[in-house]
Amino acid sequence: MTAKLHIYIYFLFIPYFFFGQTQEVVPPDYIKTIIFSGETPESQLPIIKLGDRIALTFDALNGNEEDFYYKIEHYNYDWTPSNLTKAEYMNGYDNQRIRNYDNSFNTYQIYSHYNLIIPNDRTRGLKKSGNYMIHIYNDYDEIVFSRKFMLYENSANVGVFITKSRDVKYLEEKQSVDIKINSSSILFNNPSETVKTLIIQNNNLNTAISNVKPQYTLGNELIYKYTTETSFWGGNEYFSFENKDVKGANVAIEYISLEDLYNNFLFTNIVRQGRPYTYNPDINGNFVITALYVEKPWIEADYVWVHFSLLPSDDILNKSIYVYGNYNNYELTEANKMQFNDARGVYEAQLLLKQGFYSYKYVLVDDNNQLQEGAISGNHDETENNYKVLVYYRDLGARYDRLIGVGESNSIDITD
Repeated sequence: MTAKLHIYIYFLFIPYFFFGQTQEVVPPDYIKTIIFSGETPESQLPIIKLGDRIALTFDALNGNEEDFYYKIEHYNYDWTPSNLTKAEYMNGYDNQRIRNYDNSFNTYQIYSHYNLIIPNDRTRGLKKSGNYMIHIYNDYDEIVFSRKFMLYENSANVGVFITKSRDVKYLEEKQSVDIKINSSSILFNNPSETVKTLIIQNNNLNTAISNVKPQYTLGNELIYKYTTETSFWGGNEYFSFENKDVKGANVAIEYISLEDLYNNFLFTNIVRQGRPYTYNPDINGNFVITALYVEKPWIEADYVWVHFSLLPSDDILNKSIYVYGNYNNYELTEANKMQFNDARGVYEAQLLLKQGFYSYKYVLVDDNNQLQEGAISGNHDETENNYKVLVYYRDLGARYDRLIGVGESNSIDITD
């Protein structure tokens, strides 16, 4: 499949977020394990405090030790390019080669591991808060992939409160997000025009809720307490597997085989739609790279063909089903689309993944190209979900959208 077709497919499945603006470029098959480092050991959406270190790593599996270059662009709230010049938001300059890389050691799959840290001696730092995108290019100045990240200020306090749905129809299936915003340094004049929010469930930008206006204003405090506008489907806990011991089966891996690479065959999963909720600790779609008996997992962890299988119910037969998670930035492409095996009576997919701990789920895309996360997993108000609220501010006459505060909460603390 061509890179252009990958990008086209990705654009089809953005149910809540922005249309027509700059989108991330899906990496080719030989680029794997793209990670933005954050405050947690697992890879997740990079929302980083302005002035803190930014770290991006990825693997190239073609064995060519090729050169990659990076460019960084600043964007508005809606992911249209901002009016700032590069000198206004960057100390130093970009369009530089990524110099730090190491080759894999003692692995069946040969790869080169690239590591970009900002600030560095050329890109000395980023000066403005807001939305950014990093673009990775090859020697021919062809874009290989791009990823979004956000830099925030601590200029506003953002309270996030998770409640059960106020719509009785979805009381046991949805979770609502209430928000309170205040600031001691910013006077919110005309907040319906100057303040914008983005509500994110489980670090997944593709299902984020945007453009919700403040419902009430009490002094300099903005309050959002909607019935439907800020509600999410509860979903279900993610499935997970760990293959840090590539040679050992465990509670999730049924059996192992070795061909050119190791193959891990997971136990067949079942459709959970219509079944009672069962709590199962997870990391909400994220992943951690880890391997036993190695000192440097970033270059000593191997790549493994992981085989997924799903026993379907009658109502999802002949549907488009995908293995879903942060391992590929929640993309929906041919690479993670499942195929039906008539002989076994199950949907199957095999993905080349680096050793570690992964959480994943199965999702369905309906005939209208709409993502249905709960069609296979089910939706429950008890599900543990992480929520982040990003608050942007552009004063009258200003030239860019500042990201002035970030709030976070978890549905473990859900209230009625």
